[in-house]
Amino acid sequence: MKEFRLGDKVVLPPYGVGVVSSIEKRVIAGSKKVYYQVDFPGTRSKAFVPVESPQATRLRPALSKRQIPEVLNLLREGRLLLPRQWAARHRKTTEILAEGDPHRIATLAGQLRAWEYERGLPDLDRQAFRRAMHLLAEEISQVKEITLEAARKLFEEAWGDTLN
Repeated sequence: MKEFRLGDKVVLPPYGVGVVSSIEKRVIAGSKKVYYQVDFPGTRSKAFVPVESPQATRLRPALSKRQIPEVLNLLREGRLLLPRQWAARHRKTTEILAEGDPHRIATLAGQLRAWEYERGLPDLDRQAFRRAMHLLAEEISQVKEITLEAARKLFEEAWGDTLN
């Protein structure tokens, strides 16, 4: 089990990137437990995640700077076998986005982008693509301490002319 420290950047799907700001005991429903307080930059939102079972909430460390090239490569090269039937495909894309794994999200986005260039995307797939790109841009911008626009520019640079 991963232990987090004060100041660690973490991701709590579906809320996004946050920072562990404190570790404190709280009484909830008559039970005293220790929680990570996760604050989300740019908002007043915070979440309390049990220290004993952060995996139950899917709390994970944010990407490291070393992992960003892998994610950019998956955006360019990632391919994923998705169901042809739209309802099953929508369930699968929703599941991947909710999991919050940046590698799977980048692979999904790579596949959807390829389809966009091959044949265009139906509305639900376009929404999934936009959501995937937003989640990745948010995490990369927080990790690299750059703007969302600068993170999106990294995506465009990674794509280059791969599909043109």
